Amino acid sequence: MNPKKFIVAITGASGGIYGLRLISALMAFPADVFVLISSSGRAVLTHETDFSGGQITEYFEKKSIASHEGARILEIDVADFFAPLASGSFRHDGMVVAPCSMNTLAAIACGRTDNLIHRAADVCLKEKRTLILLPRESPLSLIHLKNMVRAAEAGAVILPPSPGFYTHPATIADLLDSVVARVLDHLDLDHELIARWGGKTTC
Repeated sequence: MNPKKFIVAITGASGGIYGLRLISALMAFPADVFVLISSSGRAVLTHETDFSGGQITEYFEKKSIASHEGARILEIDVADFFAPLASGSFRHDGMVVAPCSMNTLAAIACGRTDNLIHRAADVCLKEKRTLILLPRESPLSLIHLKNMVRAAEAGAVILPPSPGFYTHPATIADLLDSVVARVLDHLDLDHELIARWGGKTTC
């Protein structure tokens, strides 16, 4: 069986840690994880986390995060329009933009493709593939809201990174997992990151 393929994009909004946590969660599966980080996303990551700005594979190796033997991370330059992700002929199992800046949201909503993140998202919409956006802004202007509606009408899943508290989160990691768990659900992946409503708490 061929491994699943997922695309994770990190853009220049606060909350790049959601993208990092999602990548680490996907590494628990036999999957190829294609990572796209915008220049602004890289800058915010280095400001908000212990990411040093190098290759994302080196970051996870230093963190010694356990991964499935069939998991691979492949980082792709956002300027590389010759990458497979730019074509509708490249088949994958879903793309997530975590976090999704308002600039990226606007580009996706109007079909602008200035970089590979925009193009890969545009391909998802035209090919009817799963596209999940984690918009990070507060408060939201009418422009932001209308862009979310346009993206949703085109087929995107708008999943604001709003943690749930019914699991009684005790750490920032718990809050992250509350959001990442919902992303994994929409990617149709079985997981035990959090307890489900009415279910038993996982260890």
